[in-house]
Amino acid sequence: MSDTSTHSNSKSEDSTLRKTPSGIPLPSYPETGAEIPGAYPYTRGIHETMYQGRLWTMRQYSGFGSTKETNQRFRYLLEQGQMGLSVAFDLPTQIGYDSDAPEALGEVGKVGVPISTLEDMDELFDGIDLSEVSVSMTINSSASILLAFFVALAKKRGIDPKVLRGTLQNDILKEFIARHTQRFPLEPSMRLVIDVLEYSNLSLPKFNSISISGYHIRESGSTAIEEVAFTISNAIAYLESAKARNLPIDALARRISFFFNSQMNFIEEIAKFRAARRIWAKIIKERFQIDDERSSKLRFHTQTAGAALTYQEKENNIVRVAIQALAAVLGGTQSLHTNSFDEALALPTEHSAKIALRTQQIIAHETGVADVADPLGGSPLIEELTDTIEAKVNETLKEIEKLGGPLKAVEEGTIQRWIENSSYHFQQQIEKGERVVVSVNKFKSDETFDDEGVFVVDPELENERIQKIQNRKKQRSDEQLQSIEASLKSLREAAQGSDNLLPYLIEAAEAGASIGEMMGTMAQVFGEYQGDL
Repeated sequence: MSDTSTHSNSKSEDSTLRKTPSGIPLPSYPETGAEIPGAYPYTRGIHETMYQGRLWTMRQYSGFGSTKETNQRFRYLLEQGQMGLSVAFDLPTQIGYDSDAPEALGEVGKVGVPISTLEDMDELFDGIDLSEVSVSMTINSSASILLAFFVALAKKRGIDPKVLRGTLQNDILKEFIARHTQRFPLEPSMRLVIDVLEYSNLSLPKFNSISISGYHIRESGSTAIEEVAFTISNAIAYLESAKARNLPIDALARRISFFFNSQMNFIEEIAKFRAARRIWAKIIKERFQIDDERSSKLRFHTQTAGAALTYQEKENNIVRVAIQALAAVLGGTQSLHTNSFDEALALPTEHSAKIALRTQQIIAHETGVADVADPLGGSPLIEELTDTIEAKVNETLKEIEKLGGPLKAVEEGTIQRWIENSSYHFQQQIEKGERVVVSVNKFKSDETFDDEGVFVVDPELENERIQKIQNRKKQRSDEQLQSIEASLKSLREAAQGSDNLLPYLIEAAEAGASIGEMMGTMAQVFGEYQGDL
C-alpha cells in the first residue's frame, strides 16, 4: 500500500529525447493501435510519458520490535534513497489491542511495530518531518484510530493536517476475505471505512484515504483474474456505500488507490496490470457516470509476492523479486515495495532490505525500461492476454452481481471459497510437479536449512514494551484520566448514532486514550465479529 497520488508527467517536464547506449533515439511510447498512454481507458498507463518525467515511488515496508528500532530502520532506508515510508504494524495493533492486553501476548512487535498511544506515534516518527515525507500505513480494522493518531501528531507538532501526504489502507473487505483481522461485524466495519473516506475528503486533501488491496487476496491463493475481480468488486462496494450515504462519490473516487501483488508469471502479471486499468476506467465512466479523468485513472502500489519466496536456497529469492518488480514496472505501477530475500524465514535484516531497495534502483536507472511508456505495448501476446484477462474479470464481476453484490458475496463466504479452491489447485500442481518451483520441487540441492544471519526480534522487547505501556497508564494524572473518560464517553455516544467518528477518535487520541480503549469503547456498541462460531 502506498502514496499513489496522480502526478503530472507531461512531455514538457522531460523534453530530453531518450536514447539507447548505442545512441538510438527512443520514442516516448511505441506507436501501436488506437490507445496511447495517458488517455482513456489508460490501458497503457495513466501518464503520457510515465517514468520519463518521474519514477515510481520506491517504498519499503518496515516495522518491528519497538518504535525506536523501527524509527532507526526508517531513517536508514531514507538515507539509502527510499522515497517514502510504509509502516507495518504488529497484529495486536492491527486488531486494536494494547500491547499489555492478554490477547496480545506473544505477538507484540513480531510482524510490525506496536502502536498503542499518541506517544508511540510520536516516537515512531521522531526526527522525521511529516510535512515532507509521505507515509503509507497498512492497517484496516483499526485504520480510523491510526489515522486519528497521525492527525493528532501533526497537530501536536504544529503541522497543518491538510499538508499530510500518504495512504491509509482502510480496506476492511479484504480482511473478511483474506486476512481475517477484522474486529467488528461487517456493517459497523463498513461504517468506519466510509467515515474515514468522508473525513479525509473534507480535511486531508493530499491523503489517500483507502488503498483497496488485491495483494492479500493473491497471497491467500487466488488467481490473477480473481485478484483483479475481487479487488475491483470491493472498490465498487465502497463507492456504492458512500453513494448510499449521499457522499460525493466523484470526489471520493479520485482518492481511491489500489494495491496489487506481482507474482512469478512475468507476462501474465504485466497484462493483469494493464487490464485492471482499463476495467476500472470503464466502471467509473459507465457504471458510476463520472467523467473526471482523475477518477478514471487506476493508481496502484505493487508489492512483490511474499508467497513466492522460499526458505530453500533463500538467495534465489533475489532473482524472483527482481523479476516480479520488473513486471510491476512494465505494468505501470505508481509505487513499489520489493520484498527482501530472507522474508521466508524472518523479518528482513538491514542488509537484505538494502538489496531489495537496490533492486528497484537498478531497474530504474540501469535497464532502460523507464525510458519508454508501456515498452511492451503492441506485443501480440501482451495485447491478447490483456484482452482475455479483461473479459474474464468482467465475467467474474457479473457472477458476483448475480449473487447479490460484493457485500453479500463476502458475508456469505462465496468469494472466500473461490480463493480456497484456487489455492488448493495451485498447491496440488506444485506437489504433483506440474508447476516447477526451483529448489522446492525441482533442482533441489543437498543444502541443509540455513538461518544464518536471519533477523530475530529480541524476545525481551515484548516484556519491555508491556511494562512501558503499563507504566504509562499508571502515570496518568487525575486530570488526564477525566479527559480520557470524557472523550471515550463522547465516542460511545457518537457510535450509537450516525455521526462521523473521526473527530471523536482524534479528540480521544489527543486526550491520551489508547487504541485498546478506543476499540473497546466502539466494541461496546458494535459488538465483535464472531465468524462461524
